[in-house]
Amino acid sequence: MRAETWSAPTRAVVPDKDPFYAPRPGFEGLPEGAILRSRPVELAAFGMIGLKVRAWQLLYRTTDLNGVPEASVTTVVAPIGGVAPGAPLLSFQCAIDAISPRSFPSYALQRGSRAIGTFAHIELLCFADALTRGWAISIPDHEGMLGAWGAPREPGYRALDGIRAALAFEPGGLDPAAQVGLWGYSGGGLATAWAAEMASTYAPELDIVGAVLGSPVGDLVSTFHRLNGGLHAGLPTLVVAALRRVYPAFEELVATHFSDEGRAVLDKAAQSTTAAAVMRLARYNVDRHSGTPIAELLAMEAMLAVFADLTLGDRAPTVPLLVVQAVHDQIIAVDDIDALVRRYREHGAHVTYLRDRASEHLSLLPLSTPLSLNWLDDRFAGVVVTPSETRTVRSVLALPAGRRGLGALAHAAFQALFGRPITASATGHRRRGGAGKARRAA
Repeated sequence: MRAETWSAPTRAVVPDKDPFYAPRPGFEGLPEGAILRSRPVELAAFGMIGLKVRAWQLLYRTTDLNGVPEASVTTVVAPIGGVAPGAPLLSFQCAIDAISPRSFPSYALQRGSRAIGTFAHIELLCFADALTRGWAISIPDHEGMLGAWGAPREPGYRALDGIRAALAFEPGGLDPAAQVGLWGYSGGGLATAWAAEMASTYAPELDIVGAVLGSPVGDLVSTFHRLNGGLHAGLPTLVVAALRRVYPAFEELVATHFSDEGRAVLDKAAQSTTAAAVMRLARYNVDRHSGTPIAELLAMEAMLAVFADLTLGDRAPTVPLLVVQAVHDQIIAVDDIDALVRRYREHGAHVTYLRDRASEHLSLLPLSTPLSLNWLDDRFAGVVVTPSETRTVRSVLALPAGRRGLGALAHAAFQALFGRPITASATGHRRRGGAGKARRAA
């Protein structure tokens, strides 16, 4: 089956109504990561401010958590002048944190999209800095067409197969053997953790040099119980709405124990962007529409088996990890991330763990962006990682590696917000073996 080349779309169409996303019959027999079709696409900040970059969408063959073949889309982005020989690829997993296809980054980042309430537009102002370093970026729809937020393994499969497709896509200009870095924050950090865990067995041929996990959830069950009924109750409600699509036991629980009103709440949440669901469902308690307290329902044997399947940290990523977490995070408990780091280390993973006392959940992403990109740049350059360590710091900005590049980040965000060409700077990517190899990593 030959890959199809489509022309650029004339307008942004929601994925479940866009024929580009529907693979032709027979794609199942192709290898994971095979490109099924491609098209150029125009990206825009907040759907309105056109980005001066080179960008394409790739439909590729991947697999779900049960090994069933499926197709997904990644958005591949390069600086306006293209990438230089030897440039690396960054796979950035957005915090989709919703079910509606309106929240998928392949749609939300398109010019003309109507995706108010998605975080991809805010994240764009951070990952645009990678383009000024001369890197290419793959931004996968890691939840798949079901929008299965919280499902295990498959976000990793989709990210890794998106990398395979991006490296094989000749117009992108990357060497098929290029180095790869992984990065994601919050729900994107969760997806990045799955990619890091799956990489050695699912895609061992990829040269992944490191992964940055920003506030990567850590424990979905703990997060559910803590947020249910609070200001951010829309997030666990979205997870329930998503997992009922993936696990028959979850759907049976909802069908049996939830009232019609409760199921209607879940159905409406499934059509909302993340911010819209959080605002509408603030202080919502799932117990309001369940005949049995949700704590009892989630303690049922069938649910415990589901949650065991959802658990991160049962296997060690073979690539070095940087984990960044706010001590006073109002959404993801630092105790859950402490426990995840312990599990990774017990399995033999190399983890640099930074706990930030000054930040909270939303502010830590932009504040930790220079640190994250500098850490990945060191991995691309072959800088030797320091031994695994945990440090609690006043702020990531108190670290030299956290401050270095703040001006470049602000400049990249300015370029994105004002429609200026985003080009690679003259001091961009340092090739392996280049200057700084002996410098101590952050």
